[in-house]
Amino acid sequence: MINEPLSKIQLLNPEHPNQSSGIINGQSSGILNWNDLRYPQMYDLYQTLLSNFWKAHEINMQDDVKTWDYLSATEKDVFLRINTQLAALDSLQTPTMSEVMNYVTDSSFKAIFAVISQQEAVHNESYSYILSSLIPTGEQKQRFDEAKSDPIVNKRNQFILKYYQQFKDNPTPLHLFKLAVSSINLEGIYFYSGFAFFYHLARNQKMLKTSTMISYIQRDEMQHAYFISQFIRIILAENTELNTDENIEFIYETIKHAVELEKEWSNVILNDIEGIDLEEFHLYLEYLANKRFRQLGLDNGYPERDNPMPWIHVFSDEMMNDTKSDFFEQKSRTYTKVSSSNGFDEL
Repeated sequence: MINEPLSKIQLLNPEHPNQSSGIINGQSSGILNWNDLRYPQMYDLYQTLLSNFWKAHEINMQDDVKTWDYLSATEKDVFLRINTQLAALDSLQTPTMSEVMNYVTDSSFKAIFAVISQQEAVHNESYSYILSSLIPTGEQKQRFDEAKSDPIVNKRNQFILKYYQQFKDNPTPLHLFKLAVSSINLEGIYFYSGFAFFYHLARNQKMLKTSTMISYIQRDEMQHAYFISQFIRIILAENTELNTDENIEFIYETIKHAVELEKEWSNVILNDIEGIDLEEFHLYLEYLANKRFRQLGLDNGYPERDNPMPWIHVFSDEMMNDTKSDFFEQKSRTYTKVSSSNGFDEL
């Protein structure tokens, strides 16, 4: 059953109840009544996502235009490379979240995926907006082309893309599970790794408007990664044939491989950035991975440690969101409830 293709959901099934019987392969009329949900806590998450609404042009980039000239040539190069790489990743995320919507039975989850897809489009625009404030159009195009041809970037992107494409080509429950784990890597490892460079500049009073934009993006991604982790946990709780030792091992192996790819990437792109200790940065990636494991209700995959880069705490999830929520109520033999000790905002 886990390898049987999911069917695209019909728009309206009047003979089915409004409250879905499952988030995949369930019965649902397609009518969304927020007061009649299988998982009422999803309304809270939906409201949180909406409350984060922002637009790139609300941030005046003039201060960064002035600061730009004070960056070193290396800082400028890394700034532009990371910016376009993040934009490339968001370009994958917007259509992928829309694709998932076609196969999710529960209308409240569809609504949340729709908001996430829209927010990723805003993130993509924001990176272009930053570039348009700093460099000519021709150089912007050149940088985006470089992001497509960079072998290390392609290596890490393909690790995500192969699972996204796998689901698109063959949308089975197993492939949806693997897509969701890959989305955790993209939003909870790759993005946070890129954000760190901009926060490094900000702690040195450089490109503060960009760091503000990045903090808005991170606030969204924090919620996205959290939602996807709950999505995975609910899928495994509702579909016990997916809740296997093999799939748990897939989570560990996949997230750890993403960490190794980010370490390889950081060794190249951040090697000449003064003030960033690569050994600390590698430990930070493992620290992030442990967060993702705990969000998924699993044990740490690396030795437990405090944040090895304390300077980034001011830009952390914890500083952005001081509301602790327990959105997950399902129980299974492997997965534990989210609590204040393993929740999304203890970065």
